[in-house]
Amino acid sequence: MTPPPELRSLGRWTTRPRIPGSCLGVGVAFLHIHLSHTLPEAGRTPLTWLMFCALALFISVGYARDTRALRTLFALGEGRLPVTSEHLLVAVQEVAAIPGRSFWFVMQGWLGGTLTVALAFPTLAHVPWTEGLRVTVLGLSIGPLSAMLVYLMVVRRARATLERLVELGPSPLEVLAALPPRRMHIRRRLVVFTAIAVLGPSLFILDVAFTRTVTVVDAWAQATTPTARAEVIARAREGDGPPLGLIAGLVTLLILGTAALAGTALAEPLRAITEDATRIARGEVRPPRVIHAEDEVWATSAAFTQMQVQLVQALSQLKRAGIQISSTTEQLVATSTEQEVGADEQAGALNATSATTEELARSAQQIADNAESVSAIAETTFGAAQSGQRGATAFLGAMQRMKEDNEAIADAVVRLNKRVQQIGKVVEFINEIADKSDLLALNAELEGTKAGEVGRGFSLVAAEMRRLAENVIRSTKEIEGLIGEIRDATNGAVMATEAGLKTTELGTLLAAQVDDSLGLILELARQTSHAVRSISLATLQQQTGTDQLAAAMGDILRVTEQNAAATKQMVAANADLSALAADLQHVVQRFHVEPVPGGEPTAAPGASGATGGA
Repeated sequence: MTPPPELRSLGRWTTRPRIPGSCLGVGVAFLHIHLSHTLPEAGRTPLTWLMFCALALFISVGYARDTRALRTLFALGEGRLPVTSEHLLVAVQEVAAIPGRSFWFVMQGWLGGTLTVALAFPTLAHVPWTEGLRVTVLGLSIGPLSAMLVYLMVVRRARATLERLVELGPSPLEVLAALPPRRMHIRRRLVVFTAIAVLGPSLFILDVAFTRTVTVVDAWAQATTPTARAEVIARAREGDGPPLGLIAGLVTLLILGTAALAGTALAEPLRAITEDATRIARGEVRPPRVIHAEDEVWATSAAFTQMQVQLVQALSQLKRAGIQISSTTEQLVATSTEQEVGADEQAGALNATSATTEELARSAQQIADNAESVSAIAETTFGAAQSGQRGATAFLGAMQRMKEDNEAIADAVVRLNKRVQQIGKVVEFINEIADKSDLLALNAELEGTKAGEVGRGFSLVAAEMRRLAENVIRSTKEIEGLIGEIRDATNGAVMATEAGLKTTELGTLLAAQVDDSLGLILELARQTSHAVRSISLATLQQQTGTDQLAAAMGDILRVTEQNAAATKQMVAANADLSALAADLQHVVQRFHVEPVPGGEPTAAPGASGATGGA
């Protein structure tokens, strides 16, 4: 695949400042060698060639080390690796480590080159070994300063390279996870920088001063006359020697340039953090970006980036929550209003139901009273049936006596006629009771049907009572028919006393039938009495259930009224919640969150616990 254009030469561009930084230090040493008169003339050319050979070797080895240290970045630039988030994060780690590696490589190069030149210089130039020691002091005074300069220049290039790599895909939290801020070395770096800035020029000036002093002392010792010695002292006072002002100025400029780069390296990320913080304070929340830095400044930048990510997430969630709360509160207000209306309607319906239940309780009380009346009537009917049975028994005895005494037939027939009339009245009374029982049973069955599940047993008892009343009516009709036959028979006996025996036998048969019918009436009256007692008991139970139902309806009515009051309170609370949601939206709208390229930022594993530096 074709790599992005910005990756093709990014690796060389990042490490390129190492060459001019090292060359600058070599140039200062070269000027010192050729402008000063402390070195032997015969040794300057060999020393120069040794320095440039060491520089060439350093540059060659540097290219190989750069390729190895930034192997992933070079592979991405050459297209040997696909541009994925994983490869980019590895390249980010390599680039973040390259400034420190460049510093130590330059230091190692200066140390190795200085020792090599210092050891080879006395042999090649045929000068004392002390000149090799001076070369060592010269390298130790300029090398650290040159390494610090290279480090600061590579730092700025590395930050730009990291920004380009981050633009190609990795999210800020992924970068923070790949470069956890764990090293806090800014104090150590400042101490090292101060030591280099102070000790480097001090060793350089010490070398020059010592060399001039030795030169003056040697010239003074070689002078044999007072005049010659006076001339040596005069030349020393006039500054005859290396141009210290020019060399010191160059070293000072090098130190000031290094200090300026150090201040810029510290100020740039802090300035960027300040700008982002100022925009956030104004309410402009942009997509989070990684502000690359080192040591404690990187820890600050990482914490600030995490804060931005969390702020964007929090604002997005707050905005969605505000919209959702607003929508939900509107729905709650509408629902609560409907519930309030429904609660009022329900309260009205429960009032009507409660009134109906109370009316049903009164009806049940009336049914219970009527059931007691029917029970009394049934008891009376039972007593009348017993009396009729006893009369029938007496009538049967009279008929038997009529067989024995035909003379008393007329009297017995008259008594029988009277008893038959009494039985007719009793039957009429029983018919009236049966009609009333049938009507009461019908009303009881209707009221039981209205009562629903509670009155189902009452309806069954009422239906049984109707069936018994209809049986009583049919029986009384049969009795009425028998009474008519008896009446006809007694009339025939009165009209034809001569046929008394025959009529008496017929009367005996009819009396036996009357006795059986009265026995049936007695049994039916007993059953009617038991049914009426059951109806009375069921009516009492129905009355108790109806009273309980009325009490329950009253409780339901009170609960419904409480629910209606609670619904009104919920409507007021929902209105307050709606106002709170509007306030929340107003606060969130102060921040203008720009859309994040590629979607919203998501938390990366381990990002929240990072505590170190790039």
